[in-house]
Amino acid sequence: MITPKEVLYLNPLELPGPEQMAIDLLLLEKSFTYKDFFMAIRFYTWDGNWLSIGKHQKGIPKIWLELLKKEQIKIVRRPSGGNAVLHSGGLTYALIWKDPPKKKKESYLKTTQWLKDGLKKAGLDLSFGNQAVNIYNNNCFSTSTLADLVNEDRHKYIGSAQYWKKGHLLQHGEILLEPPKQLWKKVFNTDLPKIKNEIKEKDKIIYFLKKSLIETWPNLQLSNYKLNESDKEMINHLAINNFNKINHF
Repeated sequence: MITPKEVLYLNPLELPGPEQMAIDLLLLEKSFTYKDFFMAIRFYTWDGNWLSIGKHQKGIPKIWLELLKKEQIKIVRRPSGGNAVLHSGGLTYALIWKDPPKKKKESYLKTTQWLKDGLKKAGLDLSFGNQAVNIYNNNCFSTSTLADLVNEDRHKYIGSAQYWKKGHLLQHGEILLEPPKQLWKKVFNTDLPKIKNEIKEKDKIIYFLKKSLIETWPNLQLSNYKLNESDKEMINHLAINNFNKINHF
């Protein structure tokens, strides 16, 4: 009899950016220390309008500083790469994988296929992006690479980015649902992607994505994980020291 591989699953949380990033990093660290760790998955929303910027993103537009000063947005730097993502009215996922394919392209194909299959079951048919990475554009949703999923009109619906540590993978992604049009225009100086999305219920999306996860990686068993006091202390430490909100550049 084959023993199922355990997947840690955290129930959705709505928290500020630093705490959300700290939880994802905590789970990545558990992939090194937890003996039976195979994978962890979580879905979450952000407390307020947050802009997360990629680990290596350098150019910070003046308008972001103005919006930050006016308290219309808050900014946090992700451990993962990629460009800026506005987290407001959407759903974020984080997947931590202990033993992913070592080639980045293969890892993206596997993780993005899981999302694609799950959303198709939910009623949304998407395909892989095919554009080249554009490091000169601040907006994650302005280009769609192999890491992303687009609709039939080639408008981007899910953008994903990765952070690797000692061969282990943390992948972040944002699923657009009902982003605020005016704020999006202010932040990126462009209109929202034209997404024809009849699915607005976060619980429905989470249900089908959890189901797809089990079908994509055979012999998995979701195990509900609750943060203990030690975890909470570490999250607080990481949030303050690694991911404290950006007040200036």
